[in-house]
Amino acid sequence: MARMHAEDLIIRPAQTEDEKELSALNRAAWSWQSDVAPQPAEGDTVFDERHTPDQFLLALLDGRIVGYIRVVPPTPLASNGHVRQIQGLAVSSGARGRGVGRALVEAGCAAAAEQGARRITLRVLGHNAPARRLYEACGFVVEGSLAEEFLIDGRYVDDIWMARSLLG
Repeated sequence: MARMHAEDLIIRPAQTEDEKELSALNRAAWSWQSDVAPQPAEGDTVFDERHTPDQFLLALLDGRIVGYIRVVPPTPLASNGHVRQIQGLAVSSGARGRGVGRALVEAGCAAAAEQGARRITLRVLGHNAPARRLYEACGFVVEGSLAEEFLIDGRYVDDIWMARSLLG
């Protein structure tokens, strides 16, 4: 698969009118390798009172949404307002391996830094080797794990906690 040219990829904030296309991508990208909740059903939406468009950055190729990242404060507490957390990353199957995921992670980190965050964290399933490699390539390190935290598709799976400094 050919890697895209950086100028071909557009990363922009989500807008309310992206709902239908973003929801379709979310359903198509779902996998037990990366998700702990059941696959979204046809008609399920991405945006709700807890998941608002301003939390999402979208990746577009040829005018189509091919990926997204959701970056949010991990809690509403002021005492950890300096932290942001990646709580969703998806790339369409046709765009995988072309640098879209890395571009989204880097854009999410840049947006978090612009919001004044000093560090960014995430949780990734232990068996999701492709995602773990991506995050490590983007400078994230494992800070801990919860053994057998989830029972997914009949298997116990570790929950891996990773983080990256946004300073310097």
